[in-house]
Amino acid sequence: MNIMDLAVAKARKTMNKNKGGPFGAAIINKEGKIISIASNLVLEKHDPTAHAEIMAIRKASKKLKTHDLAECTLYATGYPCPMCLSAIIWANIKTVYYGTTLEDAKKIGFRDDFIYKYIKNENVNILAMKEIDRPKCIELFEEYSKNKRRIY
Repeated sequence: MNIMDLAVAKARKTMNKNKGGPFGAAIINKEGKIISIASNLVLEKHDPTAHAEIMAIRKASKKLKTHDLAECTLYATGYPCPMCLSAIIWANIKTVYYGTTLEDAKKIGFRDDFIYKYIKNENVNILAMKEIDRPKCIELFEEYSKNKRRIY
């Protein structure tokens, strides 16, 4: 069984139990050893962030005791949504293999495109963003910088 087969099997299992959508993910290290396998658990956990890729990153980070997964590769049954792409980039994962496209997900009702449109500033009605209390927040940022806190 290859890595994608494991991600598909995990997704199918939880999907058929109505725990989440048809999304699975697996993370391997540079030696090809499986670090984590996860699936979408949005429905079970009532958590909109419980996407397969996020769940796999959380498991891998916990197992490896690091937030830096630069030595890892991620396999996903679907092209990652903007949230998952961000998490993948923050985790320093450099390679992702995916099985289906955004268009494939759209055909079965998933709506990642509206977030991509928002990011491109094409659909600003999705979310109101307003800056407030900047001086207090800048003070916090400056304190972090002054104390030479770790950048991750």
